[in-house]
Amino acid sequence: MSLAHIIDWRLYVVTDAGLSRGRSHRAVIEAAIVGGATVVQYREKHASTRQMIVEAQELRDLTRRAGVPLIVNDRVDVALAVDADGVHVGQDDMPVALARRLIGNKLLGVSAHSLSEALQAVRDGADYLGVGPIFATTTKPDAASPIGLDGLRAIRQHVSIPIVAIGGINQANAADVMRAGADGIAVVSAVVAADDVTAAARQLRALVSVAQEKAL
Repeated sequence: MSLAHIIDWRLYVVTDAGLSRGRSHRAVIEAAIVGGATVVQYREKHASTRQMIVEAQELRDLTRRAGVPLIVNDRVDVALAVDADGVHVGQDDMPVALARRLIGNKLLGVSAHSLSEALQAVRDGADYLGVGPIFATTTKPDAASPIGLDGLRAIRQHVSIPIVAIGGINQANAADVMRAGADGIAVVSAVVAADDVTAAARQLRALVSVAQEKAL
C-alpha cells in the first residue's frame, strides 16, 4: 500500500494570500489545523522564490509538529528546499513523469478535469488526484468548466488512487461531494476567507466525516 492510501485526505486546505483577509499563511493554517485540517497545500502564485521558501518553511515546521502532510503547489524546487511531503502539479505545470523523477518517493498530486486526464495522471505516476472544478468557483479565475458530481463519479469508477475534489465546495455541498466518491475535499475560500477559520474547518471536517462514515 502506498503512502497516499494511508493519509487522511478528508479536509485538504489550500492557502491563498488574496483571500486570507490580511492574515499570514501561518496564522490561517495554524487555525485550520486546530479545526481539523488533515492536509495543507501551500499555493502562492505571486511571491518571489525566496519569499515562498520562507513561507513554506514556516508551514513545514507547523505541519510537522501537527503531524499533517504539507504539499507545495506547482513548485518542485520549493518543495524540495523545505522538505515538504509532496508536490501538486496542474495540467500546465511541470510534466507529471518529470516531477516524479525529481521528487522521488514524495507525494505527487495531479489536477484532473476529465477522465482522460485522470487516467493519464495515474499512468504517469500520480499518487492522488485533485479533481475539479466540481462546482463553479471564483477562487481560480482560469478554472475550467465545472464537471459536476457526475464527472466526479465517472472518474471515481475508473481510478483507484485517492481523489480530492476541489472547486466551489462549501458547507452546503461537502457531503454530496463525499457521497459521489471523493476521499476528501480541497477548500480555499470556505476556510481561509472565513471570519473564524477554526470554526469553518471544524464544521467542514464534521460534515465530511459523517458523509464518509455513511458511505462505508
